[in-house]
Amino acid sequence: MKGLITAGGSGTRLRPITHTSAKQLVPIANKPILFYGIEDMVAAGIDEIGIVIGDTGDEIRAAAGDGSRWGIEITYLPQEAPLGLAHCVLIAREFLGDEDFVMYLGDNMLESGIAELVDVFEGARDPSRSPRPGEEVTAPVAQILLHEVDDPTQMGVAAFDSKGNIGRLVEKPRDPPSNLALVGIYLFDATIHEAVRAIKPSGRGELEITDAIQWLIDEGHSVRHEVLEGWWIDTGKKDPLLDCNRLVLEKIEPRVDGAVDEGSQLDGRVVIEAGAQIVGSTVRGPAIIGERTKVINSYIGPFTSIYHDCSISDSEVEHSVVLEQSTIAGIRRVVDSLVGRQVEVRHSEAKPKALRLELGDHSRVEVG
Repeated sequence: MKGLITAGGSGTRLRPITHTSAKQLVPIANKPILFYGIEDMVAAGIDEIGIVIGDTGDEIRAAAGDGSRWGIEITYLPQEAPLGLAHCVLIAREFLGDEDFVMYLGDNMLESGIAELVDVFEGARDPSRSPRPGEEVTAPVAQILLHEVDDPTQMGVAAFDSKGNIGRLVEKPRDPPSNLALVGIYLFDATIHEAVRAIKPSGRGELEITDAIQWLIDEGHSVRHEVLEGWWIDTGKKDPLLDCNRLVLEKIEPRVDGAVDEGSQLDGRVVIEAGAQIVGSTVRGPAIIGERTKVINSYIGPFTSIYHDCSISDSEVEHSVVLEQSTIAGIRRVVDSLVGRQVEVRHSEAKPKALRLELGDHSRVEVG
């Protein structure tokens, strides 16, 4: 089995951070989101992964490399424009060949990993499998993952027939047939290549993977489903990304590889990475402080990730993600925030007192 990860797209929901960088490389607990998907595939025994890239392809290549750090082989598949998930399958045809594969949206994260899902799919396709009493043995050509959601009107959801099989997939229904939404992880055999060639672009001009799966169903192929246990998050917006960071930090193991002076205090599950310095400060976990980051006379509160080469001084930061090479100085309290790369947030004594801003497109500021 091979793996296919989508890492193109423009990341409009995370602007302005994604104006100049890939949304899949925004860190969760100081690890790029993309790496979690790669590691899930490796844990499932997949050692050949294709990554679909777009305008931020050079950055993705530089971060993930050839895959040798994970003991795998990565092939990069350029996509000239974000033309839909089914288009990703279309351009990956040569790489995928006729093998089964897992398709994983590069900005999705889930608690349980995919190893069990892969085992179930392969087991269902095993021709030697003995059927349960009354069961018809039809090898599935696809397997989708579903998750209960509070508001299915905003997502693609599954409708079921009288036997409990998936009958159709409905995108953002006004009257939802269920509360089970599609998670961005799919398993396919080679039949999907016929499906993506058969469908037409949707109203937004993209080849939709839901249309391809619906084609499989309409053609009489078996599409099985699994209902996900545990959490699943699409990290494409700030608040879900912060929620995901919180959930991952809740499971970290304390570790101190940097320097913590006698005037500092670490409470709870805290990771201080190599080269980091904590001076006269309190870090209350779960929290992680990245390599070569300096925290001076400050308070870092729970559910905070400070990436590498940052400087936090005379400030309080809580429930936030701060990306690399950023500075926060003299700021009384920063909460529920996503701070981009090489950002400076400083207190000024200049008169007259005023809020002085230099913000990119699609920025948002809340002033208390």
